[in-house]
Amino acid sequence: MKTARVVVIGVALVAGLAAAMLARNLTAPKVVVTQDAAPAPVTETANVLVATRDLPMGTTLDAAAFQWQSWPKAGVAPAYVTQAAKPNAADELAGSIARTSFVAGEPINEAKLIRSDRGFMSAILPAGKRAVATAISADTSAGGFILPNDHVDVIMTRQLQNGSEPGGRYVTETVLGNVRVLAIDQTIGEKDGEKVVVGQTATLELSAEQAQILTIAQQMSQKLTLALRSLADASDTASPDASHLLNNQRTGNGVMLVRNGVARQVELQ
Repeated sequence: MKTARVVVIGVALVAGLAAAMLARNLTAPKVVVTQDAAPAPVTETANVLVATRDLPMGTTLDAAAFQWQSWPKAGVAPAYVTQAAKPNAADELAGSIARTSFVAGEPINEAKLIRSDRGFMSAILPAGKRAVATAISADTSAGGFILPNDHVDVIMTRQLQNGSEPGGRYVTETVLGNVRVLAIDQTIGEKDGEKVVVGQTATLELSAEQAQILTIAQQMSQKLTLALRSLADASDTASPDASHLLNNQRTGNGVMLVRNGVARQVELQ
């Protein structure tokens, strides 16, 4: 065999071997080295007492109104009731009254509950306040759009008579300013999404002096009007009340007499 042919065959064998090794490396599965992933952080939770259903204001609660629900521990407010602190809270709070409304799933705050063996209205009245009712109608209560917890002004219109004159002029004044409505008839909050409550009686939150002013105004006027205040004005300082009504209406040398809802100035001799 000639030397040149041997060299060609040798080169061909070496090239074939190299091609086989290259093909094997290309088709072999790649080994991927991965690092172990860091474990997900564990969120600490606590069992918090929540409402099982919507609880309107004034609802008397039973044990079925509460349930324990897992809550992120970082989001547990100090006012929340936890199972670790009060394991029997559902039974302990049964019989209390909702001072404000709760929605289903809302954490229970004991400050929003009332424990009282008396009426709900006396329980929610702040110290020093009185609940006084006055007659209203749709035309004297902003068309019936006044709801509990709204703030209103009480306006009185009365007729003045001088001597033996058959008629007289009318005087209108705001006797109470920026007072809170506690209830309309027996409704102390919105019910079933109702936005309009047309009643015959409004119960107002008043001080002792304001209660006296309203009582006198009811005798002096046949009809009192409630003027609804906007939310922006409800937080303002209360307007001056008609305290002069408590001074026997004495002016100059005369005295103001009220008969059948009509005020009349009588001169003293």
